[in-house]
Amino acid sequence: MNKGTRRIAHLDMDAFYASVELLRYPELRGMPLVIAGRRDQHPVVSADGVRPFSRLRDYVGRGVVTTATYEARALGVHSGMGVMTAARLAPEAILLPVNFDAYRHYSRLFKAAVAAIAPEIEDRGIDEIYIDLSDLPGDTPTLARQIKDAVRATTGLSCSMGVSPNKLLSKIASDLEKPDGLTILALSELAERIWPLPVRKINGIGPKAAERLSGLGIDTIGDLARAEPALLQDHFGRGYAAWLREVAHGIDERPVVTQSEPKSVSRETTFDRDLHPRRDRATLSEHFTLLCAKVAEDLRRKGYRGRTIGIKLRYEDFRTVTRDVTLQSATDDPRTIRRAAGECLRRVSLDRRLRLLGVRASALSPGGTPPASGVLAQGELPLTTASRG
Repeated sequence: MNKGTRRIAHLDMDAFYASVELLRYPELRGMPLVIAGRRDQHPVVSADGVRPFSRLRDYVGRGVVTTATYEARALGVHSGMGVMTAARLAPEAILLPVNFDAYRHYSRLFKAAVAAIAPEIEDRGIDEIYIDLSDLPGDTPTLARQIKDAVRATTGLSCSMGVSPNKLLSKIASDLEKPDGLTILALSELAERIWPLPVRKINGIGPKAAERLSGLGIDTIGDLARAEPALLQDHFGRGYAAWLREVAHGIDERPVVTQSEPKSVSRETTFDRDLHPRRDRATLSEHFTLLCAKVAEDLRRKGYRGRTIGIKLRYEDFRTVTRDVTLQSATDDPRTIRRAAGECLRRVSLDRRLRLLGVRASALSPGGTPPASGVLAQGELPLTTASRG
């Protein structure tokens, strides 16, 4: 990259939760391992020296896979999949419950290791960060390997990195050579290395958007770059079409935001298939509860509480609606957030399939409490059909 060109890195820990568990249970290395479920008792060594691990085949319930090792992913298991579905694909896979205290500990460790080398960091979650390398001395490959080595030395874990002139391309690049990968990408290589990739590689293009693009003969990022603007606008609307054109050409001017007062904290998920609020009620309820719990966890981790709680729904036709409610006092309690988000759900139409569900907390104020050890109980998704207010 030429002098003066931005050098933005995206660092993504490899199968983070599962990799942390493998530090505790090294005998599971090389085996398909799935992390899912609640904070249940972890397996302990029995009197005969054997540690009895649960298998996916024995699971009964409505849980969702949090993450999986690459061996399990090779069998078709992926994050967000129902555990019962995963059990049909990989019945002999080991099943462990989540352990967020351990994950947060290793998250702090790897971020501190990176900050000692490259302090310009944007925190994007428990297992990923953006790093601005632009003003640091040294060539990009040496600097990137130094960061990767520091992460491994500090945590015992591997990470994958992508380095390019912007966040968009670095996010794509970090996923190209997993695990333990390093991909350095110049804008001049866009046509050769990025355009042949499927459109789903762009963060923000979900399965439904990819399906609609495919119906228009647009399967790769290169196809998207060559698409007529009018065609995209007719099918996706002006704003989303403009964004599609920009990202296909590798355009992304977003800065690495190292310190800022957040205006809101949100979590959302795009489903692998469109879900109907009635026929897929159990699955939606599980996702909804998990999103509320994650928003509460994010608030506590950042030291904030939110007074306004909102939801975001995207229907199968890509129409998006939002609703929110303002509480009497700010909160970081997952049950309070879920009740408020449930009130918002009662104010939207739930008679069509959904492709995206999101929960948001805004009107933030400092004063969050440390993350609690409990887990938000499963609740029913409100299904009252109401007119849009």
